[in-house]
Amino acid sequence: MKKITLLLAVCLFTFTASAQKGKWVKLFDGKNTDHWHSWTLNEVKGWTIEDKVLTTEGKNGDLVTNEMYEDFILEFDFMVSPKGNSGVVYKIIEEPGNKKYFNTYASGPEYQIIDDVNYPGGINNRQKTGANYDIIAPNDLTIAKPAGEWNKGVLKIQDNKVEHWLNSKKVVEYTYGSDQWNEDVGNSKFAKWEYANAHDKGHLSLQGHGDKVSFRKIRIKEL
Repeated sequence: MKKITLLLAVCLFTFTASAQKGKWVKLFDGKNTDHWHSWTLNEVKGWTIEDKVLTTEGKNGDLVTNEMYEDFILEFDFMVSPKGNSGVVYKIIEEPGNKKYFNTYASGPEYQIIDDVNYPGGINNRQKTGANYDIIAPNDLTIAKPAGEWNKGVLKIQDNKVEHWLNSKKVVEYTYGSDQWNEDVGNSKFAKWEYANAHDKGHLSLQGHGDKVSFRKIRIKEL
């Protein structure tokens, strides 16, 4: 009887997991943060919901999905404050107490979100909105809407092919874990970080980087 019960449980789990694939799931429905927690915590701190918009002042760190993802399409709207900086980090490994994973961006690439024009200190093209942060610049530097306006972001990963889309245009494309990826990361500040070690799946994160940033209409479809 125990074997039958276990088999039924495994089958049910498999069916439920497979049933989610190919279907859109709202990670933020404008009402709650049930799919999220603050980095290494069991609660959400420093993020508020108003008028179906999720906002942080950036003082309490990153918001992280409860689930891990491998192949997917993620859609989200974002708005950064003037002079602000944020991002959507993916392939994150979260192990509280493990110093190798000292923050979300220690293990995962980042879809960059920033005030391209007025960010203090100046930034290079690899650090502008839509970039694979500090690795690959967006191929079009004219389509990001200015700080204080909504932009549409899309992140797609399938069979290690990664695409960043910004306002309906593909602005970054690369193969995660490829020889070119290894070379690019090896020439960056991430060379000795866990970031450099390609892995199949990870959490997603909305970055609270010390500045005000807002998100809405966040949904994901596993592929």
